[in-house]
Amino acid sequence: MEYLVTGEDSLIDKLHILTDAAKYDVACTSSGVDRRGNGKDMGNAVHSGICHSFAADGRCISLLKILLSNECAYDCKYCINRKSNDVKRATFTPEEVCQLTMQFYRRNYIEGLFLSSGIIKNPTFTMELLYRTLYLLRNKYHFMGYIHVKGIPGADPVLIEKTGFLADRMSINLELPTKEGLEKLAPNKPRNHILKNMRQIQNGIENNRNDLVLYRNAPKFVSGGQSTQMIIGATMENDFQVLSVAESLYDKFSLKRVFYSAFIHVNEDKALPMVREGEGPPLLREHRLYQADWLLRFYGFKAGELLSEKRPNFNIAIDPKADWAVRHLEKFPVEVNQADYYTLLRVPGLGVNSARRIVAARRYGKLTFEDLKKIGVVLKRAVFFITCNGKMMYPTKLEEDYIVRNLVYEREKLPFCADGVTYKQMSLFDDYSYYALPKQEDKYKSLTGQI
Repeated sequence: MEYLVTGEDSLIDKLHILTDAAKYDVACTSSGVDRRGNGKDMGNAVHSGICHSFAADGRCISLLKILLSNECAYDCKYCINRKSNDVKRATFTPEEVCQLTMQFYRRNYIEGLFLSSGIIKNPTFTMELLYRTLYLLRNKYHFMGYIHVKGIPGADPVLIEKTGFLADRMSINLELPTKEGLEKLAPNKPRNHILKNMRQIQNGIENNRNDLVLYRNAPKFVSGGQSTQMIIGATMENDFQVLSVAESLYDKFSLKRVFYSAFIHVNEDKALPMVREGEGPPLLREHRLYQADWLLRFYGFKAGELLSEKRPNFNIAIDPKADWAVRHLEKFPVEVNQADYYTLLRVPGLGVNSARRIVAARRYGKLTFEDLKKIGVVLKRAVFFITCNGKMMYPTKLEEDYIVRNLVYEREKLPFCADGVTYKQMSLFDDYSYYALPKQEDKYKSLTGQI
């Protein structure tokens, strides 16, 4: 029998339950928002990033990442919070979320808020609670920090719109790549509801952009853009299908980001894939999809170039860009002193920044391999595919098997934790600098502002 944490229980108990329940929502991303403090309200938001992400300048930036509630009227097969599971339940009030956010911000624990929720009663009721929380934060507490909120598919469009004028980023989770997968594992979440709400947010962003041109002081609607999340491995879609869905979402809905979440086996259900003993989530597959997603967004690749129906899955041994290169050796080697920017982008070991630096630097003279190293080119990958002044760095064969063997020799280390989560969500009360744990009363005083 599940245990419901009520208002009489400790706020800390709720916090432990609802921060842990939120760890499956992926939110490690750049904020995409630049809003300076006005000297009167609390906080600001910057482009650098959020949620234990590393910004371009090397800073690690965090936010309070919680569920409003882990109660849920839905019974999605893959979800730990589904209504048929016997788990501890808790629900914050909007006022409690505001107080926690402000207290943690004042103590410099966080720089923003990520807020999602299970479905309490129905989508509209839940969305109204989320809207009320954001309204209080912005208008009662005058919090101007970054806020990312999950929209609830099927909620009243008026609430979605009103929430969008208070949030910096909104996301509507696609959950699974295909309509068939949703019908099988999440029948309460019709795909048309999800896409309808995503379209509403997209239209709202575009209309607001036009309003801002005409009226400089017009309120901003989801200024950081919208994102979505797909679970990978819970259904039988191959990598080509997943990447094609992501490409379509970028093209049709102008998304800022598609997140891929490796399926974690937390429920026993015959509708879910069997997991052999000792076998963990498909983390390497998730990693390859993120690499390919980067190629779609910044390198000019198309899903049909990276994969096909005849070859529907990525080579696990090497990254997607290198895999594409060894299958198109007729395009290599590339002369770095002559190739255009977009050709350079397709060379393994060259990124957006290094390609730009090469184009800028060669205006002043011919580049050498030593110059490329200083620019930031990863030569241990690039040497198989480039020449400098007509010469390769050292004699090598332009042969697929030979190149793959050499690339695989240096196996990459993946940034994953053992529990299948692709980032470490630390407890807000952990302090790894000390061996003595804080007392329960100290935790409560910290939350209430007494210490």
